[in-house]
Amino acid sequence: MAEPSSAQSDLEALLIQTVGDLVGEAAGLRFGVAVSGGPDSMTLLDLAHRCFAGRVEAATVDHGLRPESADEAAMVAQWCSGRGIPHAVLHPAAPLTGNVQQWARAQRYAALEEWRVERRIDWLCTAHHADDQLETVLMRLNRGSGVNGLSGIRARQGHVLRPLLNARRADLLDHVRSAGLPFVNDPSNADPRFDRAAIRQHLENVSWLDARAAARSAAALAECAEALDWMIDDLAAAHVRREDGAWLLTRTDLPRELLRRLVMRIVAEAQPGALPRGDGIDRAILIAAQGGQTSLGALLIKGGAVWKISVAPARR
Repeated sequence: MAEPSSAQSDLEALLIQTVGDLVGEAAGLRFGVAVSGGPDSMTLLDLAHRCFAGRVEAATVDHGLRPESADEAAMVAQWCSGRGIPHAVLHPAAPLTGNVQQWARAQRYAALEEWRVERRIDWLCTAHHADDQLETVLMRLNRGSGVNGLSGIRARQGHVLRPLLNARRADLLDHVRSAGLPFVNDPSNADPRFDRAAIRQHLENVSWLDARAAARSAAALAECAEALDWMIDDLAAAHVRREDGAWLLTRTDLPRELLRRLVMRIVAEAQPGALPRGDGIDRAILIAAQGGQTSLGALLIKGGAVWKISVAPARR
């Protein structure tokens, strides 16, 4: 194997350091890499193979949305075969419905998690990077997101690791070219009909935005969100109780963000899968704080000294 370049060594060091920060001692752990065939994921696969030799497997999810996708998966499989890396091609379990990108993302992660469990892999790695993080934060800022949304792409989520969030897209592209790795470009990444692609085009000539700084800010907000969730665990245990089929919130003199999270937790328990809008929750909190009554989706919230949240009676 040729001597690594300085840039390659930097990326390898970043991968080893970040994985260690996220999971602790990595010796003996097995890593799966989600590989689309694009330059980012091919770089991650190559780096993981170099850093964790013999403990890496790869998987490509072929959504079947483009005629080229089968050939792209075969390209990844051929590269893996030449290096002794086990590779699997996965397919969505459910037919296409609703928003294409949301469906593809949900099916991709579901298929990858099933594969991870079946192969007894400890951690699944994806190639999200600092530029992805900046795009995500800007999209969510434009939608008026709160702390959780502005924390962007989490570096660790369940069994998923994103160890390249401090790397730039250009650095990953340089690596894939200098290492002579095969790669493909998904045309949807440049399709302005998709929000992310449109933002990416606008950012191309904006040199004053620092993607790594945005990634650090998103990571700090993610830590804030985790701290708030930790507080909510204690507050819910002390001040939320079930009574006669309803949920009672017995302490309401809390900062709005804590009230918002407590109400969202109750909604998640009362209506699994419900996703009330943030402005709807804020309106309900304001009315309840004034002693009033309002609906939130299929739930009814009654204010006062103690807030009562229950499933609204069926309309006649």
